[in-house]
Amino acid sequence: MTHSVGWWFRELPEPKGPLPPHPTYAGSVPDSGQERLLVDVLSRAQAEGALGQRPIADVIQHARSFVDALPSDVTTVMDIGSGAGVPGLIIALDRPTVQLTLVDRRAKRVDALRRAIAMLEWGDRVVAHEGDVNQLSRDPAWEGTQDAVVARGFGEPARTLPLARQLVRVGGWLVISEPPPERGSRWDPAWVASLGLSSPERCGAVVRFHVEQ
Repeated sequence: MTHSVGWWFRELPEPKGPLPPHPTYAGSVPDSGQERLLVDVLSRAQAEGALGQRPIADVIQHARSFVDALPSDVTTVMDIGSGAGVPGLIIALDRPTVQLTLVDRRAKRVDALRRAIAMLEWGDRVVAHEGDVNQLSRDPAWEGTQDAVVARGFGEPARTLPLARQLVRVGGWLVISEPPPERGSRWDPAWVASLGLSSPERCGAVVRFHVEQ
């Protein structure tokens, strides 16, 4: 069996036996055939300038902080400002029971995400949506619909947190990428509480908030 991978992916045979090392993994080996395909997706995005020059293995490792921060009962997740699909595609890889919506306002990125989703055969549980998060957060069709919203590089805290909050149901979660701990907290407790959120909880490379009201 071969995967039809669209105009910018080469065809990859279904793996048989141990996978050979991928060059971007610096000697380590992806855990599955799907992870190998995901590495190719992210490598292509990096080559196109949609992802920084950090090694792909490090990108995936960082994204797994989002995976670890999501409680086991989460079933719907929105990745805002998804860009190259990080962390959303890694969440989809590691949490196959979760329904993912990857949101970006750039048509080119959304088109690439849709091709990646088709290549990975995740079309039944992952959707790429072209749209502006400012508008989505005020749209009754989206407002309060998600168990969790994740954001890797969407924007400053003052912009990210209120918009993400509007998209999550009461009892849900916000998970946001965070600078190294030695830089200190960037979250004002009174302001966070005014949004109906719990105090931030550090979880590896991310911080999470529980939506309390």
